[in-house]
Amino acid sequence: MKRFAIEIKWGIIFSVISLLWMYLEKALGWHDELIAKHAIYTNFFGIVAIIIYVLALLDKRKNFFKGKMNWSQGFISGIVVSIVVAILTPLAQYITHAFITPEYFPNIIDHAVERGSMTREAAEEYFNLTSYILQSFFFALVVGVVTSAVVALFVRKK
Repeated sequence: MKRFAIEIKWGIIFSVISLLWMYLEKALGWHDELIAKHAIYTNFFGIVAIIIYVLALLDKRKNFFKGKMNWSQGFISGIVVSIVVAILTPLAQYITHAFITPEYFPNIIDHAVERGSMTREAAEEYFNLTSYILQSFFFALVVGVVTSAVVALFVRKK
């Protein structure tokens, strides 16, 4: 467990920052009056996520590998961060939708129906806590692994 303490720390940091991002989205109106733009604006979190992965791998390189880290060491470290984030996803989604923005699902369902992109039944099936927990869990794993592979290329050091 101590071997992965840095990854656990950064997985927790990632989850806390994602909750702060949800609060920011809510405060900026992306979950209600500007919900039509939410799908575009929310992608800016990708920049934040990449920065967190870079910082996590730099931390691992400096404080565990004593300044030297090859690609596979960085990649494995990033995968562990991704697993921690994925494990914390159900809790983060619950906090987001129960406390930060409880009106998000009704708003996005109404928006999808009004736009004509989904029937109400399809929207309700897609936009709910269970669906978002599953989507977020697998998204965290897949995108985290890809991000880890790329970031590890840039932070490796002989």
